[in-house]
Amino acid sequence: MPLPPLYALRAFEAAARLGSFSKAAELLNVTPGAVSRHIRTLEQWFDCELFRRHGPRVEISATGQVLAAQLGEGFHSLELACDAFARRRRELRLKAPSTLTLRWLLAALKNHPTPPVELASVWMDTDSVDFKREPYDCAILLGNGHFGPDTESRLLFDEWLVPICAPTLVAKARHDIAGCELIHPSPDRRDWRRWLKRTQQHDALNTAHGKVFDTLEHGYLAAIGGHGVSVGDLLLSLEAIASGLLALPFREAVATGDGYWLVWPKGTPHAPTIDALYQGLKQAIPQPVPPSLSYLR
Repeated sequence: MPLPPLYALRAFEAAARLGSFSKAAELLNVTPGAVSRHIRTLEQWFDCELFRRHGPRVEISATGQVLAAQLGEGFHSLELACDAFARRRRELRLKAPSTLTLRWLLAALKNHPTPPVELASVWMDTDSVDFKREPYDCAILLGNGHFGPDTESRLLFDEWLVPICAPTLVAKARHDIAGCELIHPSPDRRDWRRWLKRTQQHDALNTAHGKVFDTLEHGYLAAIGGHGVSVGDLLLSLEAIASGLLALPFREAVATGDGYWLVWPKGTPHAPTIDALYQGLKQAIPQPVPPSLSYLR
C-alpha cells in the first residue's frame, strides 16, 4: 500500500500534538490554510474524519487520536535515526547511573584510552534504557545482564556489597553494630538485608531503623560524614577507602548476582566504537580488591 504524502502526515501530527492549525503552521513555517489542506488530503486518503471543525475551532477526533499517537512514535524514531546517522563520526552518547559516574566513570574516561563520549549521568531507581525512545548509543547499567531482547551487553565488573563507615566509627561498629546508626542508600533498605542474610551475622540488627536515602551517592556522603554505617559497592568504595575517607568495619563482601554492564542496541552502526569503549573501561576496573576480605557468593 502506498504511503500518504509525508508533508501531510507531518502537518497532521503537529496539529494534533499542538491542538491548533495555527501553531502547527508556525512550527512548520507554512500557512494555517496549508495545514488545513494537508489534513483534508489525509482525510480523503483514509476516508475518515481526523478533526472535527467548529467554525474557527478544531478538535481532534477519536480516530485522529489513534493516528496521531502512532505517527508521534514514528516521527520520534525517524528523528533518533537521523540524529544517530549525523553523529556517526562524533562522540558516543553514553547513559550511566549517577553514583557510578562520580565514583568511577569520570576518572576512567579521563585516565584511560576510550573513544570520545558524550556522558549523561542519570539517577535511576531501577537501571534501564529504552534505545528506541532515549537518545543514547549505549549505557552502563546495574543488573543481571538481561536488558531486553533487542540489546547486547558485556560485563564490566560484579557488584559486591560491604558495610562502610568513617574510620572513627570502625571500633564502635565492630563492638556494637546494633548501637550504631544505620544508613540505607535506597528506600527499600535492600542492601543491608542482603548483606545480613548472606553473612548470617548480627541477627539482632533491626534494619527498620536508620537514615534512609534515595541514592547510593547520598549513602556514601552520609557515611563519609560520620553519620552512621552504610552499605556500598566495594569496587566503587576503594578510592575513598584508600584516601582514608571510608573504612571497612567487617571483612565479609557479599555478591548480589548483579554487575555493571555496558549495554547497546543490537545492529547498531556504532558497534566497533562501543567495543573500543568497553576495552578502555575494562582497563580502568578498580584494582586491587582487598585480599583480606572474605568474598561470599
